[in-house]
Amino acid sequence: MAQLVIRVVINAVALWVAAYLVPGLTISDSTGQLILVAVVFGLVNAFIKPIVQLLSCPLTILTLGLFTLVINALMLMLTGWLTGGVSTTDFWAALLGALVISIVSTILSWVLVENN
Repeated sequence: MAQLVIRVVINAVALWVAAYLVPGLTISDSTGQLILVAVVFGLVNAFIKPIVQLLSCPLTILTLGLFTLVINALMLMLTGWLTGGVSTTDFWAALLGALVISIVSTILSWVLVENN
């Protein structure tokens, strides 16, 4: 249970950093809304993203994995559509935001999550 809470906090911090750094990406100012967005973002990445990655496997191979960035941006846009807590001005803001979220969450995972 503690690992789940840590993952949600990591997602929330990564989303907040992305909204702070990326022009065109905004997240609701409410802490509760940020936590809700982080939970929905985690659920979207856990359940929908693998299906999309499987269906787009040939395209991902063709682009040498770069299409994964597009999938990440689409998952961020889907999260915004589901929650209303994330808004992007255009696809490029979502793409850059997804890249920042990936980098920040990877770094925080290295620091906060112990390897078992």
